[in-house]
Amino acid sequence: MTEDGSVHQIRRVATGRRLGRRLTQLYAGLVLYGLSMALMVRSELGNMPWDVFHQGVARSTPWSLGTITVLTGLVVLLLWIPLRERPGLGTVSNVLVIGIAVDLWLAVIPRVDELWLQLLLVSSGIVLNGVATAAYIGVRMGPGPRDGLMTGLVRRTGGSVRLVRTGIEVVVVAAGWLLGGTLGVATVVYALAIGPLTQRFLGPLTVGPRAASQD
Repeated sequence: MTEDGSVHQIRRVATGRRLGRRLTQLYAGLVLYGLSMALMVRSELGNMPWDVFHQGVARSTPWSLGTITVLTGLVVLLLWIPLRERPGLGTVSNVLVIGIAVDLWLAVIPRVDELWLQLLLVSSGIVLNGVATAAYIGVRMGPGPRDGLMTGLVRRTGGSVRLVRTGIEVVVVAAGWLLGGTLGVATVVYALAIGPLTQRFLGPLTVGPRAASQD
């Protein structure tokens, strides 16, 4: 085998290993995201902004929280069409896996009444959500449906990311709260903490094309 052939083979092996890691990290991150949702729901101290909406709708229908999460993701994906956003494998997986995972985790995580346990659940949920978010963003296989809606609106309207994201979340939180979703202090803490937490974990969990060029 020539030297060039050896180099190409090594690169193919490295690329295959990198893809394997990206897929493993993607699905592990999505399953852990479902776990973080379930921990916050069981804490009863407040949900993530979108989950206030998911829970509110679930309480108004015979469907589970996970089912509503999946259906909401599909509706949001339809909103991508006029915004000309392009989904990736990570986008589709986000819609399906998180909804299934949160229902499975809720089936095994019990309700708690002691405040210290509620605080433990919510703090664990927020930190874990930062890890999970960084994990699926870091593989660069497509944004989540709600993130894509935000970036699409930013591009179309010319508004800032902060303004557009805040506007979307205020609307969904208000709608979810009116429907009976749990809005509490944990919702506010999550909104303040998730950005810095995700940024903290994103560096070591980035394995997409840009990171590949550094190997």
